[in-house]
Amino acid sequence: MSKGLHLTLYTTAGCHLCDKALALLEPWLQKELRLALVDIAEDSLLMARYEVRIPVVASPCGAELGWPFSAEKLASWISHLPSQN
Repeated sequence: MSKGLHLTLYTTAGCHLCDKALALLEPWLQKELRLALVDIAEDSLLMARYEVRIPVVASPCGAELGWPFSAEKLASWISHLPSQN
């Protein structure tokens, strides 16, 4: 994985699955991952796109990983992302 990997976690307040996804991402935050948390409730387009799909992790290349996912699936998904160098 390239250093300085930037990902987005689409979430919203009160989403217990989003909390679980964030917990799975936590070890990556200790490494080289930068994570932006985006509350879909603040944008009607994001709400329409992700309302029934969150939590969703997205990369700048457009790849998305939707819930449910395990730590292993997350690690595999991250390892297959294109380099952001």
